Amino acid sequence: MAQNLRRLRRARRFSQEELAHRAKIDRTYVSSLERRIYSATIDIVDKLARVLGVEAADLLKRPSTDSTERKRARPSSNS
Repeated sequence: MAQNLRRLRRARRFSQEELAHRAKIDRTYVSSLERRIYSATIDIVDKLARVLGVEAADLLKRPSTDSTERKRARPSSNS
């Protein structure tokens, strides 16, 4: 869910703060969800999906392997 949430939020050009405000949740919670610190309840998934204009299932889908592979293929910033 974290990858989908971040991707959709950025595609809508929402900051974490804007998304949180529209969903009526705390900004630090959005940050924690994107960093996989917390898991969201189904109620929160529904709120976020509504604000992002997608179905809740879209947030819960496993990201495609293409995006995962690209992420792994990125060179380290320590190089």
